Amino acid sequence: MSDAATSATEHYTIKQRITMGVNRYEISRSGADFVPTELIAFAQQKRMKLKEEVFFYEDDSKQKVLFSFKARNVMDINSVVDVYDEAHQELGTFQKDFGKSLLNSTWYLTVADLPKLTAREASTGKAIARRFGVPLVYNFVFTNEEGVEVATVNRKFGVRDLYKVTVEDTRYDERVVLAMMVALDALQDR
Repeated sequence: MSDAATSATEHYTIKQRITMGVNRYEISRSGADFVPTELIAFAQQKRMKLKEEVFFYEDDSKQKVLFSFKARNVMDINSVVDVYDEAHQELGTFQKDFGKSLLNSTWYLTVADLPKLTAREASTGKAIARRFGVPLVYNFVFTNEEGVEVATVNRKFGVRDLYKVTVEDTRYDERVVLAMMVALDALQDR
């Protein structure tokens, strides 16, 4: 890990709740054992929107927006997705690389002056098998420009999908990182 990275490691769990017409996500801070310790956001995505947009709330009452993300273009396979704070000020972006994603899903995350991160499915073999309809879980590894691993997302199938997230380089705005983690579920198969 680079010297500029902080030494603290953050762990999160993201639980998906599927309901009619809406995907919902509970995002919690957790310990290294991935037992949730603190609910930090509740996200909701309406399905079948032309321009993807997800709001992250303080809780499921949806009274207070904490942050959000929105695609810049309508149904663009390489669209940049902007992440905004509660005052709609841009925090960072992420984008799927359509060409590289044909074999192995590849995304990029950008925050201010920090190095761009690349997220790829951890197993190219599983990624290719999934393209042929094999129902396999997908895990992602985030690396910095030097190829050093800085975060992971491990998906666990169940009645509700569960994601275990580890972030080793905590310089990146937590809201942008968590927005992209939700997008890996909400937008992955588009």
